[in-house]
Amino acid sequence: MLKTINFDCIPNIIQDDDMEQSIRKHFSREMANIKKQILSLSAMVEERVRLALQAVETNDGELAQSIIKTDYEIDEMEVEIEEECLKVLALHQPVAVDLRFLIAVIKINNDLERIGDQAVNIAERVEVTSKRELQDFFYDYTAMGEKAQRMLKMSLDALVNMDYDQALEVVKMDDSVDQIKSDAYDRIKNAMGKHPDKIGYLINLLLVSRHIERLADHTTNIAEEVIYLIEGEIIRHAPYDQD
Repeated sequence: MLKTINFDCIPNIIQDDDMEQSIRKHFSREMANIKKQILSLSAMVEERVRLALQAVETNDGELAQSIIKTDYEIDEMEVEIEEECLKVLALHQPVAVDLRFLIAVIKINNDLERIGDQAVNIAERVEVTSKRELQDFFYDYTAMGEKAQRMLKMSLDALVNMDYDQALEVVKMDDSVDQIKSDAYDRIKNAMGKHPDKIGYLINLLLVSRHIERLADHTTNIAEEVIYLIEGEIIRHAPYDQD
């Protein structure tokens, strides 16, 4: 006996399929927009770091003030990206790679904002030191700043290119920044003993090393999140090969 085909249900099937495709397209557009936003924030933060380190090198108080005054731009963009990620999580309930991407972006977004904060902290130190008379002692942060900038650029390049090896290289570079910070501490501490009348200036100079070191730590966090995004592997507390 031949079964009767119910043609009445076909329009509903077509409508459901069209709706599913529409939702998927909307989801893809939202994910693409989040990628665009995080890259825009990355470029903004990278530029602020460059300017902050330039202010240290030139002891430029006016440049330092401009960095401080425009910090709200990074804060606003960070909040916007987080809200977009949470909206996509709530509306689409993504899984697998898409879910991993959103989790990584939320964490990277936070680290980028914290890097922006460190750029402001550096600028605040420069704002103080630029008002002092020319001092006999000055610690050259060029090497430390260049290394931190290179780490930041590499971590963001690794994010764009989904480059596991480059991200891992950033993680390995963090110790070298810590070593420069230790050298700055030793030399500035020694200068404090010789110039007790310049303690205020020297403390601000010392704090610059702390802020650059924290900047590098957040950059390392970004690299670790890129590794998580690529491999699904959390390496925060895992040993890694230094070679």
